[in-house]
Amino acid sequence: MIMRNDFAAFILTHGRPDNVITYNTLIKQGYTGKIYIIVDDTDKTITEYKKRYGDKVIVFNKKEIAKTFDTGDNFNDMRTIVYARNACFGIAKRLNIKYFIQLDDDYTGFFWQFDGNKNFDFKPIKKSMDEVFQCLLDFYINTSCDSIAMAQGGDFIGGEEGHGEIEIKRKCMNSFTLSTERPFKFIGRINEDVNTYTRKASTGLLLFTTKQISLRQKQTQSNKGGMTDVYLSSGTYLKSFYSVMYSPSSVKITLLNSRHKRLHHQVAWNNAVPLVVNEQYKKQ
Repeated sequence: MIMRNDFAAFILTHGRPDNVITYNTLIKQGYTGKIYIIVDDTDKTITEYKKRYGDKVIVFNKKEIAKTFDTGDNFNDMRTIVYARNACFGIAKRLNIKYFIQLDDDYTGFFWQFDGNKNFDFKPIKKSMDEVFQCLLDFYINTSCDSIAMAQGGDFIGGEEGHGEIEIKRKCMNSFTLSTERPFKFIGRINEDVNTYTRKASTGLLLFTTKQISLRQKQTQSNKGGMTDVYLSSGTYLKSFYSVMYSPSSVKITLLNSRHKRLHHQVAWNNAVPLVVNEQYKKQ
């Protein structure tokens, strides 16, 4: 199939022009559509990006974008991805792109999580990313959701026994399928995805993750550049507490149970989003 002309993949990156892993991953796995490399005007490596990617590199004004949304603090540190996330809607309009997907720059692969019979079956997507993105768009266009994301490895902890059903989750992070006709603002300087899918969903935005497909990326804080320096300097407590600040009724800080214990956010979904009431409670 030929990828539709009004769609593009936006790779959000900063400070690592020689290590935009996602670009090669997309092409290797069969994506033939438009790709743009989104960088901000404070990036000291813009020249290197342009040498490698030419007119695919789109530069936005970070200070101007900062005026358009709530960062949640009065710090001067702007080394986070939220500015690029919010800039993409305007960039897409200027490029005459109606639909786009935001991707981080460190994806090493995209995968099927279930086979055609809906059985848990983890395997790489082979030469068909055009079809994958078209399926995401079909779901997105034919529903009223504001964004849909691909799953991440953590969504399948426990394997088939723990997460052996195809379902959509109310979380939405890391990759975002979006449209210039359904714009919204990402909020909070750090942890912007969690801040947005909890706070904005509480007021009616529909933000989901599909478990049919997943992405794999470099381990957090292991890839030099990007957000790594911010995470190393502030730690996960500060990162997670932004979401508590935006949604104190539904988000708290907890200890993540992993081999290396660390503080992390936890969402109480019954408190976070509107729920469908059973018809038995309908007034006659």
